[in-house]
Amino acid sequence: MPRTPRRLLPVALLLLWVAVGGLFGPYPGKLSEVATNEQSAFLPQNAESTRVLDAQERLRTDEGIPAIVVWTADDGSVSAQQRQAATTALSGVTDEPAVQGEASPAVPSEDREAMRGVVQLDSAVGERVGEVVGTLREAAGTVPDTTVHIAGPAATQADLTDAFAGIDGLLLSVALGVVLLILLLVYRSVLLPLTVILAAVLALALATAVVYTLADHDVLRVDGQVQGILFILVIGAATDYALLISARFKEELAGHGDRFAAMTAALRRSFGAVVASGATVGLGLLALLLSDLSNNRALGPVGAIGIVCAMLSALTFLPAALTLLGRAAYWPARPKETTGPTDPGTRGRGVWPRVAGAVDRAPRRIWAGTLVVLAACSALATGLNAQGVPLSETFINDTPSVSAQQVLDEHFPGSSGNPAVIVTDADRLREVTRVARTTEGVADAAPVTASGRPGGAPLTEDGQALVRATPTAAADSEAAMETVQRLRDGVHAVPGADALVGGYTAQQYDIQQAAERDRQIIPPVVLAIILVILVVLLRALLLPLLLVATVALNFTATVGVAALAFEHVFGFSGTDPSVPLYGFVFLVALGVDYNIFLMTRVREEARRSGTRRGVLTGLSATGGVITSAGVVLAATFAALAVLPLAFLVQIAFIVAFGVLLDTLVVRSLLVPALVRDIGPQVWWPGALRRSAD
Repeated sequence: MPRTPRRLLPVALLLLWVAVGGLFGPYPGKLSEVATNEQSAFLPQNAESTRVLDAQERLRTDEGIPAIVVWTADDGSVSAQQRQAATTALSGVTDEPAVQGEASPAVPSEDREAMRGVVQLDSAVGERVGEVVGTLREAAGTVPDTTVHIAGPAATQADLTDAFAGIDGLLLSVALGVVLLILLLVYRSVLLPLTVILAAVLALALATAVVYTLADHDVLRVDGQVQGILFILVIGAATDYALLISARFKEELAGHGDRFAAMTAALRRSFGAVVASGATVGLGLLALLLSDLSNNRALGPVGAIGIVCAMLSALTFLPAALTLLGRAAYWPARPKETTGPTDPGTRGRGVWPRVAGAVDRAPRRIWAGTLVVLAACSALATGLNAQGVPLSETFINDTPSVSAQQVLDEHFPGSSGNPAVIVTDADRLREVTRVARTTEGVADAAPVTASGRPGGAPLTEDGQALVRATPTAAADSEAAMETVQRLRDGVHAVPGADALVGGYTAQQYDIQQAAERDRQIIPPVVLAIILVILVVLLRALLLPLLLVATVALNFTATVGVAALAFEHVFGFSGTDPSVPLYGFVFLVALGVDYNIFLMTRVREEARRSGTRRGVLTGLSATGGVITSAGVVLAATFAALAVLPLAFLVQIAFIVAFGVLLDTLVVRSLLVPALVRDIGPQVWWPGALRRSAD
């Protein structure tokens, strides 16, 4: 390429990305405008509870979102005057447009220490839910000598809205701050960390602009959890790719006098690894489209868009910036120009040449020892309870809805605020009601009336009617889910009723079943995708099979450790059903990333000097940068823990711990030791297996 155009290309790329930053910079802060935190929007597509919601919409009886108001008497006993005042207070909130129908009267608990009333909010209340709950709390606070608590799904949704309110500020600030601090400490450079951070921020701006546009046109859905994961995924991936390219550029600068030639060589030798790495993560995320859960399907394309934008930034903006900066990018530790060929495997006595030497001396002992440790951790994986997180543990701190739920459970055991909803043929209403009422675990069942008052004429529409059945157990308990199963078995058996059972507990049960199905279907697809990419990249079959097996083992070992940590360190009684699947997709795809970075370098060196030398040089050359990338990625995912949600804390722990385990043990010891012990045959059936070792 002529000298002048070659120098103009980096300038043109920088100007293009400056325009991207100027146009799309505000979009990370705007994404929450098109996000929804309504749980009904993320139910399984074909589940029975979802069909019940559709039927309720046809019957114009949207159950809404229950807000359960609980009063506790300050003197320990509820009086008749307090009960009357509570009922009056609830009836006064019906003027609020978001309140559906009439509020229930205040009902005292059996111990007479508390009373409870239920107000149904319109399911379309959206981001106003916190405001409406506040209005309800203010009205209920007029009851003299009582303490007011608001529990139920409405209160939970209000706290969720509050938790995600600062996601674009708090989460981004923490994640970028942690990444910058780590890069400054590791690389002891000023401009390089700032350049890497800028590459990540520009990638995030582009990704959020694309996602915003698609969500605004209802092409995909975004909730607060997906939004948070997108932020972290883009920052982590863009930083990983940037570190790989910048490390290779620094290495090439040591052997080239010209920074343009050095960047050309660095890109040529790292391009395949970055693209293959991005493809494994992007296609692995797209496998989530096979899920029956809407939030899983949303994360797939959203995450893939983020990965593509991270690759674009790392392969265009970063090379342009580093080329223009040259050696100044690494100031004050500028790489010195050397003469003659360089071999990272023979330079110095740093940590990674010593690790490579240990692997070379005793490969079988190292891989056998690491396998024993990983297998022992994996044996604990069966202890992970992925049956869901109780409402009381949705948040990791003492939010108002959690405190209220504890008061509600103390004085009002059962599911009166979250009844099961049964849709049935109107001609079989009486029989279905009888079956529901006599089902084990059901406290009471009654038809929904047109007036909304007990004893009125049943509400019917298009030959269908509704029954509400109240389980005796708490709505989020395993016992309530078992009651829902018995209810379904009972009403399904009523001839001609075509009955369906929905409601909050049924929705949670259906989510669990869908998550279990996803865990059986999606992981094999992800592994197959990754295996194909590795076979094409490494031109071998045995080595890709080994790499896939090691990252899968890393995942099971991480789950085993997480099972102990969640129960005994964090105090969780359960794990969100989607956590194991998310953990698998992230850890397997990202774990293969680091093995791709390592093994593409090993293959490059093996073609010149044999497999043994390739392992030594590849591990020595990439050990520092891959470990740094792993620490950065673990830290960015750990930043999810600043949002006080059990789901995100669980994801943060699994991915952060798993990435560290992968970079420090699997990629640093297990994989190099296996390749060193097997020798050239590891490249079977490729031509490289015939090379001298």
